[in-house]
Amino acid sequence: MSDQIQLRLATERDLATILNFINGLAEYEKLADQVVATEEKLRGSLFGAKPYAEVVIAEYQQQAAGFALFFHNYSTFLAKPGIYLEDLFVLPQYRGKGIGKVLLSYLAKLAVERDCGRLEWSVLDWNQSAIDFYQAQGATMLHDWRINRVSGDNLQKLAQQYCA
Repeated sequence: MSDQIQLRLATERDLATILNFINGLAEYEKLADQVVATEEKLRGSLFGAKPYAEVVIAEYQQQAAGFALFFHNYSTFLAKPGIYLEDLFVLPQYRGKGIGKVLLSYLAKLAVERDCGRLEWSVLDWNQSAIDFYQAQGATMLHDWRINRVSGDNLQKLAQQYCA
């Protein structure tokens, strides 16, 4: 790892920085209109009584340059936990300095240390630079799989169908 790149686990003091990264990623992915996250919501879900995810902050020359937000999932086939990388983002002015590679390799190391069976994430099909980067790190694209999502009103409707 470069002496100029340092990683650290995020704390509550990083909420504004984390939200800034989330908004930057959403803008890059052309999804800024979908962000409803606030510092208060992040405080509860990342640092509350039951944290749902973890965040690693990458600093370049002591400036917050990028982040990775991840959580554990589980593989029934492997009977082991895994790490799911929800977001990896590096600010534009810091790209090309190896920060993304350091973040990804840190998560791989963490997965090995935690006896996880795999590290997984999704990438938008139009983001060829990210696809190329991930494949250069040894990632395999799973073309046979499609992400499914139920949210908003449809989530409410589906939940109402449950009869106990």
